Amino acid sequence: MKKLLLTLLAATFLSLGVATATAADAAPKSVIHVVSVKWKADATPEQIKAALDGVHALQKGYPGITRVWTNTIKKQGDWSAVFVMEFASAQALKDYSGSDAQKEWYKSYLPIRERSNTHDVTN
Repeated sequence: MKKLLLTLLAATFLSLGVATATAADAAPKSVIHVVSVKWKADATPEQIKAALDGVHALQKGYPGITRVWTNTIKKQGDWSAVFVMEFASAQALKDYSGSDAQKEWYKSYLPIRERSNTHDVTN
């Protein structure tokens, strides 16, 4: 009986170790790029819509961007909006910086952006 209990206990600990390792291995390697933006006071709703639509266009035109979110539900401070881009990897984010796709989007974004703050997060 003692051997059976020890065997079950050992099996339980081994199972937990495998589950933990599997969870760590399954963690996404993508990078979440979070941008808080304050629009200029004279930015029109049409300009803002064009800039945010441009984020969605980036997803279609830049292969390293896998998902985007532009519908701000909650924000803190005096930010006007928050949007998120998910990059396939840290390298995809690095390659995006200064790319033709970014430069094209900046044509609609930078003229109406007063300031922004970014955070990049991964596992």
